Amino acid sequence: MQSNKLHLALAALAATAMTPAAAQAAGGMTVHRDPGCGCCGVWAKQVAGQLGRTYKLVDNPARAALVKRSGVPDAQRACHTTLIDGAVVEGHVPAADIKRFLAAPPKGMTGIAVAGMPIGTPGMEAPGRRPDRYSVIAFGPGRQAVFAKH
Repeated sequence: MQSNKLHLALAALAATAMTPAAAQAAGGMTVHRDPGCGCCGVWAKQVAGQLGRTYKLVDNPARAALVKRSGVPDAQRACHTTLIDGAVVEGHVPAADIKRFLAAPPKGMTGIAVAGMPIGTPGMEAPGRRPDRYSVIAFGPGRQAVFAKH
């Protein structure tokens, strides 16, 4: 009987290990922002609503260290870093691009980013101002590629 329980526990552990990380972690998202940055909360609320997720907003004075540990290339840094389903989302990335990345991340890529704070991105809307053109960049260890253009 004891051996059977151990066998079942090991089988459950093995099944969990074979489940994709995204499926295991699906749920909320944690948004680390530079303390007091207002646009980050607007972005988080919009994107979480469009993705059907909850979010936690964290004022993180040590966010630069998180960005570095997360592998965000220097040229792609922005004002907030989001951890979602094992992926990193840096900056004002649109929900549709996040959804597409999470569903099928390009091989070797661990995250996506919109550098800076382009006008017209989610959370950076400016009535009466023409939206900036920008790219969403996929990144991974030693690699970057354009993921989407807006």
